[in-house]
Amino acid sequence: MARTFDVVVIGAGPAGYIAAIRAAQLGLNTACIEKWRTADGQYALGGTCLNVGCIPSKALLESSENYERTQHRLAAHGISVSGVKFDLQAMLERKNQIVRKMTGGIAGLFKRNKITWLQGHGRFVSGGTTWKLEVVGEQGSEAIEAHHVIVATGSRARHLPGLEVDNRIVCDNEGALAFDAVPPRLGVIGAGVIGLELGSVWRRLGSKVQMLEALPSFLGAADEAIAQEAWKVFTRPGALEIELGVGVGAVQRSASGVRVDYTTADGKASVLECDRLIVAIGRVPNTEGLGADQIGLKIDARGCIEVDKNCRASLPRIYAIGDVVRGPMLAHKGEDEGVMVAEIIAGQHGHVNYDAIPWVMYTMPEIAWVGKTEQQLKAEGVAYRSGRFPFAYNGRALGRDEADGFIKILADAATDRILGVHAIGSLASELIAEAVVAIEFGASSEDIARICHAHPSMAEVMREAALAVDKRSLNG
Repeated sequence: MARTFDVVVIGAGPAGYIAAIRAAQLGLNTACIEKWRTADGQYALGGTCLNVGCIPSKALLESSENYERTQHRLAAHGISVSGVKFDLQAMLERKNQIVRKMTGGIAGLFKRNKITWLQGHGRFVSGGTTWKLEVVGEQGSEAIEAHHVIVATGSRARHLPGLEVDNRIVCDNEGALAFDAVPPRLGVIGAGVIGLELGSVWRRLGSKVQMLEALPSFLGAADEAIAQEAWKVFTRPGALEIELGVGVGAVQRSASGVRVDYTTADGKASVLECDRLIVAIGRVPNTEGLGADQIGLKIDARGCIEVDKNCRASLPRIYAIGDVVRGPMLAHKGEDEGVMVAEIIAGQHGHVNYDAIPWVMYTMPEIAWVGKTEQQLKAEGVAYRSGRFPFAYNGRALGRDEADGFIKILADAATDRILGVHAIGSLASELIAEAVVAIEFGASSEDIARICHAHPSMAEVMREAALAVDKRSLNG
């Protein structure tokens, strides 16, 4: 007889494992299906994010930043260093240890919360009073039943049509986190978040990085002022070489590496020759093999499962969360959706404020924002005031030798309610949390301006930007 659960979650990435934990906390008999396997064949929780995405990439970013800082930035502090070397295999092993610790931690949380981990590929078989599913794993297949199903199957890297990704010479994010040597010439197709982060890692470690971006503008999702500042910093001499508005043509492997034929923004034919190539042109939802056709689950033209504002799918007692539904493909967005759905299933009132979800890029300097951009407010005809303050006037930023960038606050012209906050600079990923709280609670720029901020701290720039909305910055 098939095992029956109150809730079955398909996928154990950040959205799925958080949904499972919250459901179990609420007293629901919960199972989570996950098919991810490591290079040595072991099943692992955490999905793309923990295994080959957010967590390992941040580990390598930190290692590469430390190497570059030791090489080029300690002299400003009166510290002389010579003969600096790095051990790539040690960096990669540190990254792998962090991944193992994190994924092992989730396994521990599953055990503590009495969540059944079903190892294998999960798919819908049929419906009725309960949803029938099949889990196919190493030991064969098992039929299970669920009163409620949460689909959290995540996303995968988008590949160029006709180009095989072997994750050795031509790579997506997975292969780009495991190079066995630093490529002298690294090509990157796509200058978005993933391309910039991965390109930054290998550039710091010695690669000459050339990036090709199809869009005519840089970081189009960011506020224009932030994008302009980022372009200035990222394309400094010796940094990244980025071409915008290109048309990628044939991509060929050769004995010497990879050749990419492309046209420049002004229509000229050009060639990129590199030792390794990273394809970072976005991600697509994982809905293949889910059995959606078997039960009539609606999927849109982009491959996303159709859901309402509470992540309810087109069929009763089925929900979908994270990268597999509309909205930004952000781990923390998926986590919040997982909590919301678990609470709704338990009869509570779950909630996600999609206007207060922060975006972060872990480059150097970091980029983070929440709420509306200035170009969005202009397009919507919203009257607003803007305040901006640079890190160059901040004593803590100067002391850290990290004074690039600024914080910008946009507030409603009539009510002063904060509509958007945008930051580029060191620790922007941490500083944006104050802005998220402000937007969530409907704060005004005056509220932040009146809050006492510790001195000296990077956070003082947030207060000065709030003061600048009313043209009364104190230190600028």
